[in-house]
Amino acid sequence: MDRREALKLGLGAAGAVLAAPMINLGRYRLFAGVPTEYSKRAVKLVTESTVIDMLSPFYISDALSTKQLTDPDSWGPAQLKEFRDSGINVFHIAVGTGAYESAHQFVALWNGFIAAHDEHLMRVDSAADLERVKRSGKIGVIIGTQNSAHFRQLKDVDYFYQLGQRVSQLTYNSRNLIGNGSTERTDGGLSDFGVAVVQRMNELGMAVDVSHCGDQTTLDACKFSKKPVLFTHSNCRALCPHPRTKTDEAIKAMAATGGVMGITAVRMFVKATEPTTIEDVLDHFDHVRDLVGPEHLGVGSDIDLNGYDDLPPDENQRLRAAYKGTYAFRDKIDIEGLDHPKRMFDLTEGLIRRKYSDADIAGILGGNFKRVLSEIWTVPPRPEKKVSQ
Repeated sequence: MDRREALKLGLGAAGAVLAAPMINLGRYRLFAGVPTEYSKRAVKLVTESTVIDMLSPFYISDALSTKQLTDPDSWGPAQLKEFRDSGINVFHIAVGTGAYESAHQFVALWNGFIAAHDEHLMRVDSAADLERVKRSGKIGVIIGTQNSAHFRQLKDVDYFYQLGQRVSQLTYNSRNLIGNGSTERTDGGLSDFGVAVVQRMNELGMAVDVSHCGDQTTLDACKFSKKPVLFTHSNCRALCPHPRTKTDEAIKAMAATGGVMGITAVRMFVKATEPTTIEDVLDHFDHVRDLVGPEHLGVGSDIDLNGYDDLPPDENQRLRAAYKGTYAFRDKIDIEGLDHPKRMFDLTEGLIRRKYSDADIAGILGGNFKRVLSEIWTVPPRPEKKVSQ
């Protein structure tokens, strides 16, 4: 069976599968040269869902990313096919930007890249965009940043919103004017300015992300935000004692806001010891499900389509050197089985093994982030000013 036939199978699911959704009837090799077989149920779930990866840059490699953004014509049919074959419909492409100039350049370059490929790419700005991106056949791109250091004053939040930014992580790993990052020595929580930034983001309809924030900054964001708070890409500290993972207290606070947590496939955030496998990643899904419910789960893989371990040795070394020792890098960064462009199919098979329902899997693949982003991005109209007679 070739890929086209497999996609037809997924889109036109057999009645037997619909009648007995807990039974896998048949397994298929979907892609030429890839020996892995996928169940009809998994294919159907991926192909019929609006699949959202809430943290997946197009390229982790600085060299590839720079070439892509500064020379849009270098991104051609071969690259487009790989992205389409992945089954992912929407990519949140945030990276750890620095100060104002860095963030401004990042957003501007992405706007230019999307415009250069507008027949294949679509900037996702609104609830309406989330509704139509799957039908459009285009690859959706959510513009966000993994730092809010470019918000020097409140009017900067407005400016970057106007440029198309729809998600902003309050801090990266270190401290900024808003709050503290996960590897900062101390964590005093949100500053007064940080509280004001969160409130302004709420007013505009920009999503508050705290994936890399320190524990108190995370809890403060959940306390002061009037809209759902996101962990776009993080895992559970109860299963992995790493500063980048979230405590049960934080996960409950996030869920209380109506937020969603994207589980990552980064090895040192999954388990502190070897072996570390896809089953250990699935344990994080189970933990959040059991703690707050499956409606608060999504995917934020924190890798590009091919993962970190395929980086050239010099780029891999520079990446590791940019983080504190508490990041605890090991020989490998990726999880085998989730370090390739077809990983959403493998993840779906894993969730099927763990006895998740079709509705819960569809939510995890993108439905939950679609729901919460639609809520965050919906801004009520401002009341009209009355004109005195």
